[in-house]
Amino acid sequence: MKINKNIIAKSTHHNKPIVTDTFYIENKNKKPIVVFCHGYKGYKDWGAWNIVAEAFAKANLFFVKFNFSHNGGTINNPIDFPDLKAFGENNLTIELNDLEDIINWILSNTNFKDEIDIDNITLIGHSRGGGIVTIKASENSKITKVISWAGVSDYGVRFPKGEQLNEWKKQGVSYILNARTKQKMPHLYQFYQNFKANENRLTIKNAVKKLKVSQLIVQGKKDEVVLPIEAKNIHSWNKKSELFLVDEMNHTLGCVQPWNNSKMPLHLERVVNKSIQFINQK
Repeated sequence: MKINKNIIAKSTHHNKPIVTDTFYIENKNKKPIVVFCHGYKGYKDWGAWNIVAEAFAKANLFFVKFNFSHNGGTINNPIDFPDLKAFGENNLTIELNDLEDIINWILSNTNFKDEIDIDNITLIGHSRGGGIVTIKASENSKITKVISWAGVSDYGVRFPKGEQLNEWKKQGVSYILNARTKQKMPHLYQFYQNFKANENRLTIKNAVKKLKVSQLIVQGKKDEVVLPIEAKNIHSWNKKSELFLVDEMNHTLGCVQPWNNSKMPLHLERVVNKSIQFINQK
């Protein structure tokens, strides 16, 4: 298996690097491309994501995962959040642009041309990333399938309201404590402004209704972060989608950070197997 870690993909939208990994079996067989997007406060090396990447590669898929450019990681430290300034400057449009840049980077990279099937591209997103891949799949005709793992159904409802929103506007920034790293992570008010300025595009329901590709919605029944009703809502907006509910599975698909086991947790393994099966369906 050929594993390339921490490659720098350049953005056409800003000067920040997009730190990227590729996993594949180098055999000059053109393989379906799978691009994975992490969620909020996430990163490409979180939990068991590297074991996940190897599982997809062993299934003869070309697997790509990356850090969103403004997720708070750096080239030297792609894990955790040394760049809180960038974290605060992030927004959903930046993440959509990063995903577009990654897709174009894969398709134009001459190192990959004998290994990738450019007509077979699946996007997978976890949590907030589930919304990002759904929107991208609705607007980029190169995408052939889309999968969300515990994906959100609505960004708008997650913003504060009333006095809390007014205080955010007045201060220009609010903070959330990262329970694991103990960092106070900044959210600039521009995140909300960006959403409101692009609300039609960033409304996941609109994207789901526009989808012309196969959609798999994976959801744990014990998810307390993104409730199962969100997956059911997404499924109701696209009757042709497939809903895969997993008993007892939580929001992180059974994973924790750090993940010190050489095997995936049972729930995540089920999700990966189901996703590979879905990708290989004709």
